[in-house]
Amino acid sequence: MKQLKEGITGLPVDYAQLALSRAGFSVGAIDGVFGPVTRKATVAFQKSEKITADGIIGPKTWERLFPYLTGYRLYRVASGDTYWGIAHRFGSNIEALRTANPGVSEDSLVIGSILTVPLPFPAATWEVPYSALLCGLVLDGLRARYPKLKIETFGTSVLGRDLMAASIGEGDVSVGINAAHHANEWITTPLVLRMLESCLYADAYGTTLGGFDVRALLSRARLVLVPLVNPDGVDLVTGCFAANDPAFQRAMGFAGDYPRIPFPSGWKANINGVDLNLGYPAGWEQARSIKFAQGFTRPGPRDYVGTAPLAEPENRAMASLTQREAFSLTVAYHTQGAEIYWRYNGYAPQGAEEIVSTFAAVSGYAPADPAEFSSYAGYKDWFIDAFDRPGFTVEAGRGENPLPLSDLPQLYRENIGIFVNSLAIASNA
Repeated sequence: MKQLKEGITGLPVDYAQLALSRAGFSVGAIDGVFGPVTRKATVAFQKSEKITADGIIGPKTWERLFPYLTGYRLYRVASGDTYWGIAHRFGSNIEALRTANPGVSEDSLVIGSILTVPLPFPAATWEVPYSALLCGLVLDGLRARYPKLKIETFGTSVLGRDLMAASIGEGDVSVGINAAHHANEWITTPLVLRMLESCLYADAYGTTLGGFDVRALLSRARLVLVPLVNPDGVDLVTGCFAANDPAFQRAMGFAGDYPRIPFPSGWKANINGVDLNLGYPAGWEQARSIKFAQGFTRPGPRDYVGTAPLAEPENRAMASLTQREAFSLTVAYHTQGAEIYWRYNGYAPQGAEEIVSTFAAVSGYAPADPAEFSSYAGYKDWFIDAFDRPGFTVEAGRGENPLPLSDLPQLYRENIGIFVNSLAIASNA
């Protein structure tokens, strides 16, 4: 992370403000502006950590702040420590400590051993815009809190950012959920991460979610979640690139060919200017003909199909993961429109109509078909065509992309039923 000091603005400041506020030091509004209030909070935090209190967030201060972004910290057991005392010290609870430290005897803690201590807030924050970095920190935090969760890197983006998948469950069948094929639909990343966190909590504590016994579902099925398909594009939209960064300059050049599309808020593509949800081998030639007729003939913010299906590394990685897992059903999260697409070229696999009716009932979203000009080469299209199994695109929420963070509570209420019913359907496959 870059060094921060008074006068600097941008997403890293948002993250520092979030961490400081979680640590108990008021920054006022989390607004991405490193002003006097944030500097004062930084000095107070540095004093509490017994490091140089200069009001500048450099490597050592970032190191102390990171636990307040991942949602856990590591603690070395000292003489006289108890689970209750450790939990009380960090605002945690004994149940969270037990879950994060399986196999550790709380009655005979070993002096010098290291415990994972979950901190008292959700790992999947809804308070700041997302980036590839924050997504990775949240996944790290979820794995620390819930050690049964597995995290793997299954590919890399154009710029070398990791494409990560989270999985949990013991069954032979699996459901695949993914988000953020489109950069300016990045709000789907915190949405699916919070739904995953709810699922992990229900499994760990034996509670229900959406009326289902999650622990029982995960004994029969696996959940595989890809929360961020397009990390480079999301980082562009949410402001992670400096104006002089070559990738930013290249993207801005592509955008200049499409002056009617706002930049960067209208950017859907990956950093090569290719729309990843037009990059799969299911009617790709039809998609190319349609999009070229609309004027999308070269790299740009959206709707350019690229040079060939699966030409982009993100598409290839998603296809390889899907082929390896052979999902019984998939759900791809997009925004917006409050609709669920469930057919490809007029065709629906066996069982898809019943499933989309269930999804519609629990979400209030309408089953629908996309317009003809968006009917080909998407992930859902390819999954249906290649596997003849139910695949769905959920267009979550209503409004104009990118949707604001304030929409997340409503999006969660609308979509948690889809999330858990997907797992239930897979577990009964």
